[in-house]
Amino acid sequence: MPEDIKNSIANVIEQVGHKSKSIRWVPSENIHLTLKFLGEVKESLIAEIEESLAAVCMRYSIFNIGIRSVGAFPSFKYPNILWAGIDTSKELKDLFDAIEESLSELGFEKEGRQFSPHLTIARIKDKKEIDLTMKTLSSFKDTFFGNVNVKEILLMKSILKPTGAQYSKISTFMLANKKD
Repeated sequence: MPEDIKNSIANVIEQVGHKSKSIRWVPSENIHLTLKFLGEVKESLIAEIEESLAAVCMRYSIFNIGIRSVGAFPSFKYPNILWAGIDTSKELKDLFDAIEESLSELGFEKEGRQFSPHLTIARIKDKKEIDLTMKTLSSFKDTFFGNVNVKEILLMKSILKPTGAQYSKISTFMLANKKD
């Protein structure tokens, strides 16, 4: 995610910002769109994953997505995850499907749920004392955070720590710069 989008989301988080031990906000530098979570991966499989992702990305052109709205999974009334939304995009859905198909050939299980692109901004650990947070957050439902020019995908490694996930980049794959 570009810095201006992360900063816009961080600004909303700051405005909502009710300190609560019940909510773990995602640091702005960790805000990202996950296209495929792979879980524990053997080091010996990384090269094959990279080849697969590179081949997929060569088939797709650069495209734009809009980042707007905030919400909660499964709902504002019973939140587990707070998110910033991503506009419906045929290009993004097609890229997701191609990654799913390509990585399934390497033995990774396909996602059982429907693709619902979002940026996780917080995780709810306990539903107590979050009413004010949810009420304030709902006032940002119509917020437009900006457009993102999707030109690359990253293969990332995450290590879970008590303070949250720590991410590091393994590889970058550029989308084709072609006109249809």
